[in-house]
Amino acid sequence: MTEVNKAPRPGDGPPRAGGWARLVTGRPRLSLLAALVLTALAVLAGSGVADHLGSGGWEDPAAESTYATKALEREFPGSQPNLLLLVDAGRGSVDDPAVAAEARGLAERLAGERGITGVGSYWQAAPSAAPGLRAEDGHEALIAARITGDENAMGRTLDRIAPHYRGAHGPVRVKIGGIVAVRHEMQTIIKEDLTRAEMIALPITLVLLVMVFGSAVAALLPLGIGIVAILGTNAVLRGLTAFTDVSVFALNLTTALGLGLAIDYALFIVRRYREELSGGADPLTAVGTTLRTAGRTVLFSALTVAVSLAAMMVFPQYFLRSFAYAGIAVVLLAAAAALILLPAALILLGHRVNALDLRRLFRRGRETAGSAGEAAGSTAWTRTATLVMRRAPLFAIGTSALLVVLGLPFLGVRFGTADDRQLLSGAESHVVQQHLRDGFPGTPGGGLEILTEGGATKAQYAAYKQRVAALPEVARVDGPLVKGGTGYFTVQPEGEAVDTGAQRLVGELRALNAPFDTKVTGTAAVLVDSKHAIGERLPWAGAFIAVVTLLLVFLLTGSVLIPLQAVVLNALSLTAMFGAVVWVFQDGHLSGALGFTSPGSIETTLPVLMFCVAFGLSMDYGVFLLSRIKEEYDRSGDHDEAVRHGLQRTGGLITAAAVILAVVMVAIGTSRVTNTKMLGFGIALAVLMDAMVVRSLLVPAIMRLTGRATWWAPAPLRRFHRRFGLSEGEAPASAPEKETAGV
Repeated sequence: MTEVNKAPRPGDGPPRAGGWARLVTGRPRLSLLAALVLTALAVLAGSGVADHLGSGGWEDPAAESTYATKALEREFPGSQPNLLLLVDAGRGSVDDPAVAAEARGLAERLAGERGITGVGSYWQAAPSAAPGLRAEDGHEALIAARITGDENAMGRTLDRIAPHYRGAHGPVRVKIGGIVAVRHEMQTIIKEDLTRAEMIALPITLVLLVMVFGSAVAALLPLGIGIVAILGTNAVLRGLTAFTDVSVFALNLTTALGLGLAIDYALFIVRRYREELSGGADPLTAVGTTLRTAGRTVLFSALTVAVSLAAMMVFPQYFLRSFAYAGIAVVLLAAAAALILLPAALILLGHRVNALDLRRLFRRGRETAGSAGEAAGSTAWTRTATLVMRRAPLFAIGTSALLVVLGLPFLGVRFGTADDRQLLSGAESHVVQQHLRDGFPGTPGGGLEILTEGGATKAQYAAYKQRVAALPEVARVDGPLVKGGTGYFTVQPEGEAVDTGAQRLVGELRALNAPFDTKVTGTAAVLVDSKHAIGERLPWAGAFIAVVTLLLVFLLTGSVLIPLQAVVLNALSLTAMFGAVVWVFQDGHLSGALGFTSPGSIETTLPVLMFCVAFGLSMDYGVFLLSRIKEEYDRSGDHDEAVRHGLQRTGGLITAAAVILAVVMVAIGTSRVTNTKMLGFGIALAVLMDAMVVRSLLVPAIMRLTGRATWWAPAPLRRFHRRFGLSEGEAPASAPEKETAGV
């Protein structure tokens, strides 16, 4: 017989959370006042944070394509136009004298604008003018230029000049496009959509919390914690912008996790506090017990979520790193608020936490707030647990098979870049880019550039150009344009700018021998380098998440098997999300209902982001369930009863938390930017599947099959856990040591 984890023994000392409980509840009014002051300062520090955030960050800063892009921007600004004016002659021709004169005048004005360089157009015989700037039907042509400066400076320049060029000018009409216009429009829309999402999510969340708690007072507490976490994270992000680039997309995660996790943590703590009150404890004792039990669980949950999000720091793209900054900050702030501010508020409220029972308006009688609903819910979850454990093999195999089938569409994933198709079809910059795709030869702005360094003769340049033109995926080669010892060629690939042929062409160009140094850049090259950077670092990120998660769950449970189960089942719970992302957003199913244009691919960084966020949230719910199962197992030593008790006590809570978080994510998913829509709806599906399928069915079925062996650990690890481990429950000092026969 092998000894399993022992309960605390006499002389082990007071619970380690006791001092913390006394600290945070000793002066509750002072704690709340300090929080109010800090929140006010956070509002001031974080105001206008969106104006300082970037809308790019998908490229690897150390990649060959990034080096070549910067060199071309420096030496040949006309080679890297990021601003396009689409000049439409209506029914006339762009070659009409009046149209040409007006267009040349617009180009000359644009060249004189502050912050603009490298202006070229179809009507100008300038070195920077590139072929392919005239539409095939002859009714449209382009003026191309480059806006200088960083992303924020580019946005300010665009805001300043756009009103003077957009619209009617004599015989022509002008629309504004280019990568700067796309990203600036995306940034503006995200800020507007975020405000709308908050206006949608907050009232619905409050209604759901009232339904969960019954008491309006109890319902307001989680909402307040969430608002504090969001405001604090905005201040953190604003401070980070002084040192590094931060993506505007991170604001969506701040809102979603700020509300979702704060509500999760507050739900767990308030629920446990009310249980202690209903058991006859006074408010101070109830808060102390809550912090020693549910408080520990919240701390572990926050650490597991933060670990999943921290894994994105491994990647070089600042788009992913920004979500790590925002996510870690909001998780830690939500946990801190739940463990410091919430206990202080509960001390001051006492039994009034059950005040304003709004559900009495809809039922007869005067039951204690929430008691009837909670009792009915507990009974339902007990029946569910009993059924699942009685038919454990059926539920284990059936749910696993379902999740695998739902994830099968991801096998057909195609990776691409974020472009104008992230925006609605009516967005001006999207309209311009679509006109380019449909009506212009090649893909203006979507070709490849070959930077040459070291100098060469005309004959060497000509020979190299012929070799490039002979490659099967090449439609046209232009150049070289040479300045000193540096030059560049422009290569138009056959087909789309980032399809498989264009990506294959990048490798062929890089492998081509030349009498000078060459570097390849362009949209397809950036995608190839981004995929390489992610693929190279993905195993390290996965290993980091797995190892730290295994350690944290072991510290919580003292088991070797449970951490392994947690990692595997959490990963399995994400299959439906990934399958839906491909089926809906790549393949375009439901694009009409959800209001987006499918680009036919998934942006390379999105699956990484969604995995880290969804895995962390799944661990959040897993820790809630496992901590309660462990508490009961420590108390009774009955494995099956512990699983039933854990699901009974947390099933309704986890489901309510998942529904509330899903509401927040769906509100984020109403965004007019496709990546944000994908993030919102994908995470919403993931948390619902995790709560309603994995936690409710698969976990209890698997734990029933593994039986008491679930809690086995070798002797050295048992000693390690007794010394360093934490769990939600505290068994009585006299509880007998438990043994597992035959293990």
